[in-house]
Amino acid sequence: MDRRTVLAGAGSIGLASLAGCLGLTGLDSHESQPAGVEAGVREETGYEQTEIESLEIEETFEVGPYSETITVTNHLTEHEKAVDMGPLGNARGAVFLLLTTPQVSIAGREFNPVGEMSTTELVDLVEDNYDGIDDISREADETVTVLDQETTMSRFTASAEFEGQSVDVFLHLTEAVETEDDLLVAIGVYPSQVRSMEESNVHDLVAGVVEEADESESTGSADDGGDGADGDE
Repeated sequence: MDRRTVLAGAGSIGLASLAGCLGLTGLDSHESQPAGVEAGVREETGYEQTEIESLEIEETFEVGPYSETITVTNHLTEHEKAVDMGPLGNARGAVFLLLTTPQVSIAGREFNPVGEMSTTELVDLVEDNYDGIDDISREADETVTVLDQETTMSRFTASAEFEGQSVDVFLHLTEAVETEDDLLVAIGVYPSQVRSMEESNVHDLVAGVVEEADESESTGSADDGGDGADGDE
């Protein structure tokens, strides 16, 4: 499961409706600010910020006799933790991801559809963009607070590929909340056998979200028997 593609398409769904109006106002390029987690929370939960990934979406549309290119740059801030993977040993099989995608508003109309998506719709994007995750099933919903905003976080069960083997995982995903300029979605994934510890850690990480990540704090992915939820890059 390559988490670098997770929700890479988020924010592109409404691009066609932008063509023909943004270019005329010089608003044909939008980029989000990568979000992060408070350093103290990362330390307490054992997660490391490993990378901040830019996810650029570029689409060209025909508008009458002209063509127009719209560019949206999302960011994915990746956190990892080594956990007991049973027969696979101790590996970085627990991940916490923060996706930010720019708000795109004109005359009070928001063109980025992520802000209106339910967790079910968002997890469908996860499944569509992850090559190694399937059998996603919704289990429960709860209300959490992210950046002082209440939102829904849903828990799903799923099957993920890790080093060529299928691993049962839990997946937690929030509906989007607003930052000053962006929309933010939090995603936590970990093997089912470590739920007793990692579910509470996901809650702590969600509560510890901050609007701006420090890229200098990224450690890079370790080569200790796994990378993210499938060990594949």
